[in-house]
Amino acid sequence: MKEWLLGKNPDQLKQIAASYGLPSFAAGQVANWVYGRHVREIEQMTNLSKTAREKLAETYQVGGFEPLQVQVAADGTKKYLFPTLCGSGIGVEAVMIPEGDRATLCLSSQVGCKLGCSFCMTGRMGFAGNLTAGEIVGQFLGTGETDRLTNIVYMGMGEPLNNWDQVLRSLEIFTSDWGFAWSPRRITVSTSGILPVLDDFMAKTQAHLAISLHSPYDEQRAQIMPVQKAYPISSVIRKLRQYDFSGQRRLSFEYILFEGFNDTQRHAAALLQLLRGLECRVNLIRFHAIEDFPMRPSSEPAVNAFMARLNKAGQVATVRASRGEDILAACGQLSVKKKTNPDATRGI
Repeated sequence: MKEWLLGKNPDQLKQIAASYGLPSFAAGQVANWVYGRHVREIEQMTNLSKTAREKLAETYQVGGFEPLQVQVAADGTKKYLFPTLCGSGIGVEAVMIPEGDRATLCLSSQVGCKLGCSFCMTGRMGFAGNLTAGEIVGQFLGTGETDRLTNIVYMGMGEPLNNWDQVLRSLEIFTSDWGFAWSPRRITVSTSGILPVLDDFMAKTQAHLAISLHSPYDEQRAQIMPVQKAYPISSVIRKLRQYDFSGQRRLSFEYILFEGFNDTQRHAAALLQLLRGLECRVNLIRFHAIEDFPMRPSSEPAVNAFMARLNKAGQVATVRASRGEDILAACGQLSVKKKTNPDATRGI
């Protein structure tokens, strides 16, 4: 398979242009065709000479994949299965969630995940490889609904900060003038709290940050999230207190509620204490039951009581609506084990 132009930044494109004896401004032209006009073939880059296009096409292709499968839920949520370039041959899933005049794309950053959270189907499938920036951006282009999308969340398969170099490059592509020129305020990156990368994330991006929390107690969180042993949530919170979230950049915490495990008023009080003084919001998430995991979703009264306790104390908290559960597209349900063949799939 030829190397992709998709995923490359202007400096990389300049190097490619120079290798073919093209002027440096040709890099900007290529970027505009790939990111601005969404062309699928190098032949369509008509402001490059025919000779330049032919030479470029000998080694490169625009890149990206069309989905192998698209599933549509009863509520209109769509789940896309994309092939990947990594040697595992296992695909990744992305989810488009329509809601009124909004359409949010949930992107994957890895094939599987290393973190092994016991309640997450992605964590249970293990880790098969990192996605390239081109593959991450390719999910955005591959839905066929790019112009409809209003928001992006890195909340699909994988831990984004464990593939930071490629995730950062994809963020640059989404937000740069030479890329898709999106406002970073339309993008949220979710992480379990990979402490060594948080400073870099805060310094180099303006995207919103979401932290997967799920218990205010270190020992209890470790029971369901092995990453807790390396990066305790108490340490993550101390690090977050060093940053300023008083402006437009949002900090949120994701909290999945499990019946009798982390949904009591005692947990709500401990969560309030943990987050005291932080400018943030809490997104409460109903657990979506998975096989071979003993915990169950919290009852509706327990969910409402938990939210009420937080809001009464002045902590903004909302319950995230479950979307796409009937096609296994809801939070924690993404998982792919079937082998795919990218060579047999036409690039976008």
